[in-house]
Amino acid sequence: MPTATSTLVPTGTWAVDAAHSKFGFAVKHMGIATVRGEFTAFEGSLELGDDISEAKVTGKVDVASVDTSEEKRDGHLRSPDFFDAEAHPEMTFASTRIEAVDD
Repeated sequence: MPTATSTLVPTGTWAVDAAHSKFGFAVKHMGIATVRGEFTAFEGSLELGDDISEAKVTGKVDVASVDTSEEKRDGHLRSPDFFDAEAHPEMTFASTRIEAVDD
């Protein structure tokens, strides 16, 4: 009979494989429809050591790479009304805390 085992990820720095990953989003539009999109240019990493509380996750997105499959909407999202991609070309993320939880 098979048994479940936990697999530990080796320590080190792990980079997002953009060719096999997607940075997507979904938002409600007018409370009726869901608009889905993605950022096509992004990068990220996970730094993992022996102590999970010292792990770090970071990411960076090229704001101009937003793609909702509707060019007019994408242009509006890049405009100062939303992301203001010209003034703020990148969005970044850095974890501030990571903790282990029981599942």
